[in-house]
This record gives sequence, structure tokens and C-alpha cells, in this order.
Amino acid sequence: MKNSTGDASFSLNGKGKNVKSDASGEGVLRSVLITGATGGIGAELAHHYAAPGRTLILWGRNAQRLSQLAMECCSSGAVVHTRQIDLCDGAAALKAFEEDDAAHKPDCVVLGAGLSDIQSLDDKTEDPQKVLQLGLVNYATPVTLATAAAKSMVERRSGHIALIGSVAGFYEMPFSAAYSSSKSGLAFFARSAGLAWRQYGVQLTLIVPGFVDTPMSQRLEGPRPFLVPAKKAARLIARAIAQGRREYIFPWPFRVLRVVERLLPQKLREHILLRLAVGQTER
Repeated sequence: MKNSTGDASFSLNGKGKNVKSDASGEGVLRSVLITGATGGIGAELAHHYAAPGRTLILWGRNAQRLSQLAMECCSSGAVVHTRQIDLCDGAAALKAFEEDDAAHKPDCVVLGAGLSDIQSLDDKTEDPQKVLQLGLVNYATPVTLATAAAKSMVERRSGHIALIGSVAGFYEMPFSAAYSSSKSGLAFFARSAGLAWRQYGVQLTLIVPGFVDTPMSQRLEGPRPFLVPAKKAARLIARAIAQGRREYIFPWPFRVLRVVERLLPQKLREHILLRLAVGQTER
């Protein structure tokens, strides 16, 4: 087993008959690549998509969790390939994707890896090094990988790309400017690229979750309204992809809040945002 960063670490072959189409449309997916597979949502998506006759290409940073996840998905009948990689290195990630795309031709790419960070109440600004990491992992690398995936899918005139954003991208969050702006940029890219690629048979779905019960959100200090279990979130995401949704915000109260906040005067909006007190525990 190889564990060097950016290298495919191992593959496992599942057993069972070929995938058949079902009412959700997921049966047509023969090969699915998921980044952030060792995170809460990514791991649940891997379990959701694991099925006989389907190939999963799972990317993650944690080698131990990646290995365990691969074995679990294999036991569900999937053929599993893993890659331990850090998406802070965009050039290495692009090279790795090109290798996996050439070998497996994924017809669905879910770009779910992400980082979050919240400015300490005692600090006047965010940590510049963390800001750089957030920009790379949450925006620069996923849009690069999405473009690489689309380039290949355009040639086949089919394929689906999903980007995992956040409702934080809707707001100017003073205590988490880098995170919220990275998700805002990702959303704008999704709308622009989706418009460009749709005519060539490539679908792009922007997933916009609220609070999901994952290790990332568990670091937050304070309330997490409308919290969604990770397993349910994965089901909702997979359904949105199968339905070909361009954007999917969940849970539903955040769709309502999206309408309400657009009606607020800017000064009132800023007043509310400046008075939010949110903290986090260290990684």
C-alpha cells in the first residue's frame, strides 16, 4: 500500500451484479469520484453510492479513515480506488485528477473537500496562513478540478459535477470572512460554469447546506439551527444530483431565510452580522 501524498494508495474489488437503473436515476452512474471522502458528508456519500458494479474513486487526507471507508464500500459491492491527497497543493491535485480521469472516466464528480475557520474573538483579523489554505481548498482547487472534469466530460457529451458550497456564502460574515467569501466565490463559479457547460451535455449542481452534523461543524461553539445528520444530508445531495438540480439549498428554512434576508436594508443586515458571536474549538 502506498501512502505518499497524491498517489493512489490501493484499490479493492467488490462483488455483485452490475448496477441497474432505479427511479432516482442514480443507477446510470458507473463511476463516481468524491473529494473530501474522509469527512462527514463525503464518507456518507461514499456509503450511499457504494453498490455492485459501480466504481468509487475516493480522495481524502486521512489514510486510516480512507482505508476503512474503502473496505466498507467494497463490502457493499463497489470497486474502490483511493487517493490520499492534500488539496492545498492544487497542481498535484490537478495531476492526480487527470490520472484518475484517464483510468476511470468518472461520470459524476463530487467536489466536497473543504476547510472552515472562525476568527478568535480576541483577534482583530484572521490568520493569513489559514486564509491562504481556505482559498486553495474551498475555491481554487475545486474550481480547477471541476474545469478539468468538464473538459473530459464535454468530449463525452455527458457527465455531472457537484460542488459543495455553504449558506455562509450568502452572508458577509465578519468573523469568518475568508470562509464565507470562498463559498460565495464557489457559488458564482457554479452559476457561470454551469451556464457555459450545460450546452455540451455537462450538468453542474451547487449544493448549499446549512448546518450538518459533522466533525467540522461540531467545532463550532454556539447553536447550530436546523442541524441535519450527515447521512440524511448525503441522501439529499444524491437526490439533488440525480434530479439534475442547478442549485439545492437545505434544509428548507434556509431557503426561506434566503428570501427574507434579501428584503433587509443593507445597514440592518450589517448590524445583525456584526453582532453575531460565534467561536470554535481548535482542531
